Amino acid sequence: MRDWQLVLGLPLWVWLFVFPTLLAAACLLQGPRMARVLTPLWRVMDRIYLAAGVVASCFMVTILLLIVGQMVARWSALTFPGSTEYSGYAMAATSFFALAYALTQGAHIRVSIFLTGGNGHRFWLDAVAMLISACVATYFARYAIKSNFLSEMINDRTQGQDFVPEWLLTVVSMFGTWPWNWGTLWANSGSDWVYTPIWLPQLPMSIGTVLLAIAVWDHLTRLLATGSVHIQQEGVE
Repeated sequence: MRDWQLVLGLPLWVWLFVFPTLLAAACLLQGPRMARVLTPLWRVMDRIYLAAGVVASCFMVTILLLIVGQMVARWSALTFPGSTEYSGYAMAATSFFALAYALTQGAHIRVSIFLTGGNGHRFWLDAVAMLISACVATYFARYAIKSNFLSEMINDRTQGQDFVPEWLLTVVSMFGTWPWNWGTLWANSGSDWVYTPIWLPQLPMSIGTVLLAIAVWDHLTRLLATGSVHIQQEGVE
């Protein structure tokens, strides 16, 4: 498995790091013009981050419902197989879907001792810190996706007692196949319950880390184009 395959004739690292850095440089050099061009896109991305936060809150409610289900099952002398695993999956989904929205709301912890002591250089310190964060978040997203594909390739399954319907796996798999292959996909599907494949609960991790990486690059371009940080508030100084 190659880590940096060619995509449209270019290495993957060019798409993930070089092009976003060039966009950030353009925002620095042509700030007002780039701000006018990117403002509609920024508004769309803000809605996407908000939607991800809503999804995270839904998974948080799911955790509550699973806990209540465990309590009711215990009081009724019934078993709720896989409830612990399902709660863990919901907790992971809550955490990763909330990453991008939490960034926009200033909920991430930022060690700002160097920023407050910048003596007029806060803009450049913010820009450098955000650039480093964007590169780290992009690496994180890249290898989160890679682990997702690896789990699917080796057919890694849960070691717990949680099961999922096979039709659900087929529905999710449709997003990764061409429409003309959907007939074959459903023909090979069944109606049984199977052990949860690890790639399924890993999907929120991949989606959440990708959104976080996009959000950091997004706010870097906003900073360079407008000269100010657009994170709404500092949660912890």
